Amino acid sequence: MSMSDPIADYLTRIRNAHMALKPWVDIPSSSLKIRISFVLKEEKFIRDYVLVKDDKQNVLRVYLKYDDNNNPVIHGIKRFSKPGCRRYVPAINKMRVLNGMGISILTTSKGVMSNKKAKKLNVGGEVLCQVW
Repeated sequence: MSMSDPIADYLTRIRNAHMALKPWVDIPSSSLKIRISFVLKEEKFIRDYVLVKDDKQNVLRVYLKYDDNNNPVIHGIKRFSKPGCRRYVPAINKMRVLNGMGISILTTSKGVMSNKKAKKLNVGGEVLCQVW
């Protein structure tokens, strides 16, 4: 069965694993999902991620991060631009999430990055999701 929005599936799997307090979640891999995982690790929303090789489609294992009281570090994760309605922001737009407490993940001409890095590089692009 084909999936119409694999990024929404990726975000939903992370959200559901956090609600179940799982230490990790396995997700079908793609280069975009690996890059989003890299941004989440860079911004310290997840502990780590590894690519598990298999004979079909590789699996991306994302290790989730919790605080000292066993509460998830990710309080919310939301898909912003959808396949039916793409949303783009110019370089001059200040796309802030919760007054700077969260991040937006953008896909730009210079790769997938957080809104903070896009602001430093002065590039705009499609806003994939918001994490806080």
